[in-house]
Amino acid sequence: MADFYKKPSLLSVRAQQSSSGDASTTIAPANVTGETLSESEEVEDGAMQDDLYASQGIRIRRRPPTGPPLHYVGPFEFRLQNEGNTPRNILEEIVWNKDVEVSQMKEKRPLAKLKGALDNAPPVRDFIGALRTSHLRTRLPALIAEVKKASPSRGVLREDFNPVEIAQAYEKGGAACLSVLTDEKYFQGSFENLEAIRNAGVKCPLLCKEFIIDAWQIYYARAKGADAVLLIAAVLPDADIKYMTKICEKLGLAALIEVHDEREMDRVLAIDGIQLIGINNRDLGTFQVDISNSKKLLQGDRGQMIKQRDIIVVGESGLFTPEDIEYVQEAGVKAVLVGESIVKQSNPAKGIAGLFGRDISI
Repeated sequence: MADFYKKPSLLSVRAQQSSSGDASTTIAPANVTGETLSESEEVEDGAMQDDLYASQGIRIRRRPPTGPPLHYVGPFEFRLQNEGNTPRNILEEIVWNKDVEVSQMKEKRPLAKLKGALDNAPPVRDFIGALRTSHLRTRLPALIAEVKKASPSRGVLREDFNPVEIAQAYEKGGAACLSVLTDEKYFQGSFENLEAIRNAGVKCPLLCKEFIIDAWQIYYARAKGADAVLLIAAVLPDADIKYMTKICEKLGLAALIEVHDEREMDRVLAIDGIQLIGINNRDLGTFQVDISNSKKLLQGDRGQMIKQRDIIVVGESGLFTPEDIEYVQEAGVKAVLVGESIVKQSNPAKGIAGLFGRDISI
């Protein structure tokens, strides 16, 4: 991890961001013609941003704090690691790296240059409709099967990884939708995998499983053929979630808003128009998994509100057996996002049948 803090490129990007006043989101078009929306409400780096995030219970810092003065060794400059600029958990480390990565990608391919790709992108498929149809057909939670080669906690899950073949096997096994990891550094995924699956004729709608911190990423995902994107409440303040869901609506994309605890769930339920909420059963601090988290977040008034609004809740993490599926279904989950327990199977289609206790293919 140490080399992450010593790269001059990181420092130059950080300096540009600081001087430009860039904070949580960037100016983004209202449509694919290049016209721009008003800039979303921004906060300055530092104390104001920290106060905003703290007020909403956000524990993931978007970027490293400024840190101590620069140190010089020959022609290079770097910051010493300390408590302030060392990631506190793996999600924060991923987000800090993603901030640098996205800044570099935007420089190479500004939004204006995405126009042609957006115009030529394949039509958006109905992600939420596919989940509802599957749930009605099987009377079981609809499956979002994840095309996932590796994870930070488990390492490589499948050595003989062919994303298109795995996606086709998932579809054959009864998956309603697919989730495709696009983060390269931590999950060994790519946008090329997403594009290849879409171009291979797989009919299941595709969720771009990316760590989105900038509106540009939503446009890029659509250009690559995504039908839905993931927005993480632990990373994004309310203003960003509202802003980004509006962009998704304009592009026809579904937005899966992921929560981990009661406070995040309450924040998301306070936002109008939310149709899809994912409950991640993994603790951000310890990375331990407890599927009873789904039940806890769906009890009482929260569960009633979700039913009244007809929001689809997706259970995420820790689902390996038919008993696990039954447990979260009884809690109120109508879809599940599963990767590890099926991608590791030599025959993913049979893995799906084993997960649900029966064949759910059409």
